[in-house]
Amino acid sequence: MNLNDPRELAPLLEAFLLASGKPQSLERLYELFEEGERPEPAVFKKALTLLGKSCDNRAFELMEVASGYRLQIREKFAPWVGRLWEERPQRYSRALLETMALIAYRQPITRGEIEDVRGVAVNSNIVKTLMEREWIRIVGYRDVPGKPAMFATTKAFLDHFNLKSLEQLPPLADLREMEAEPVLEFDDAPVPDHLQAMADATLAEEGEAEPEPPRDETSFRSLLAELDTMEQGLKTDFDDLLPDEADKVSELEDSPPDDQDPR
Repeated sequence: MNLNDPRELAPLLEAFLLASGKPQSLERLYELFEEGERPEPAVFKKALTLLGKSCDNRAFELMEVASGYRLQIREKFAPWVGRLWEERPQRYSRALLETMALIAYRQPITRGEIEDVRGVAVNSNIVKTLMEREWIRIVGYRDVPGKPAMFATTKAFLDHFNLKSLEQLPPLADLREMEAEPVLEFDDAPVPDHLQAMADATLAEEGEAEPEPPRDETSFRSLLAELDTMEQGLKTDFDDLLPDEADKVSELEDSPPDDQDPR
């Protein structure tokens, strides 16, 4: 095999990505070759380009995300492929999506600042869920009374939403003009109504968060658009996170809000 020929290298890279099952960075792919056989960087990139083109008209695609490159099923097939798994995918509440959106667009942000925008207390289970999924992390502590933790998104968050960087997030103002897409929340597969009702009843008995009514379910994009509207007229300006305006950060309450969501 001539590893300096992009046409021969491309199938090998495809094999690596299929076997790994997760994103692989260029650095990691380089490490899979012995020093004497390692292709030139230009050949590597050319091979990846060829691999991407070879996925045209196929059920999967080559996607570059924050952690590297991966081969994944095309989005239009996701609801069908989801039927392979008997376990019902995780459903996310409106409150969790709103919290996630605020962290994504206003990071670094504290719990108190999220509550200022949403108008209600942030349930501790929401932060716990986002931390467990490794979608957010603590990046520091605000220099105000109480030293509240500041949250930001992770590479895992970007990978989940097929984003290479935060710059690929659409502007909030643009989202107002988009119609809510008729897609499932995140990677959920369709669930019959009677089975969903049974599952929600079970979760309620086990003390989990109360499920959202179906009429309130909406796409992630429409939630972001709604959040932009919610922020209109608020005195809190998250641009005060800039160093030259750090003194303008509003003091947070000395005691943390109750963990129970008033809603």
